[in-house]
Amino acid sequence: MFIGLGTIINIVAIVAGASIGVLLGNMMSEKTRNLVTDLLGAITLVAAAGAIKALWDQDFVNALPQGSPLLVLLASLLLGGLIGSLLRIEDRLESLGIKLKSRFDKGGASPFVEGFVSASLLFAVGPLAILGSISDGMSTGIEQLTLKSMLDFFASIAFAAALGWGVALSALPVGVYQFGWTAIGFALGAILDSYQVSAMTATGGVLLLAIGLKLLKIKVIAIGNLLPALALAPLFALLGRAF
Repeated sequence: MFIGLGTIINIVAIVAGASIGVLLGNMMSEKTRNLVTDLLGAITLVAAAGAIKALWDQDFVNALPQGSPLLVLLASLLLGGLIGSLLRIEDRLESLGIKLKSRFDKGGASPFVEGFVSASLLFAVGPLAILGSISDGMSTGIEQLTLKSMLDFFASIAFAAALGWGVALSALPVGVYQFGWTAIGFALGAILDSYQVSAMTATGGVLLLAIGLKLLKIKVIAIGNLLPALALAPLFALLGRAF
């Protein structure tokens, strides 16, 4: 495998799903779509468990005092959530989507433009795009982007059935956005120690858990507000090792 493969798979999934949606039309029943969403939610929980197990990686456990790994995770999420709430990241992401849609499709008259803008925001503006791309760049696996690709595949079928080929074109900005985060992940992988990568991976696992709960309609969590925790996790791990 090579760095960037996860995003390439994601792009192919969006284009393939949009093509199927255009050809088949709106033939997928709501019951079937709900079943697919529930299944993907359950798989997301499995992926979250796989990421959270980094909390018990030997490099992470041995680098910090006994019991500190869990405290690093807790401190990262609490402070990260506080910072994200103060910055209103979740609200700003939603506001960004509304502004972009109103700018490019003011009257809502163009299904092509609406499909392009709506799908671009759905596929790009989300924690899974950032988490998966960073993981890909750090060479810690493409499982998260593979999961996102499945989600985007089925979503693009539904979108394209109603809004046409503009949904397929959304793969371009999604690719640019995720390759950017992949580059950031690659840079971080070059400067972070393995125990810091484990701290970041475990923190990302909690965010994946929140995404899974949201897909299963169990609990809606402002996941965007928790994104700063990803940046704080390696810093708290470094502080924990110092003590």
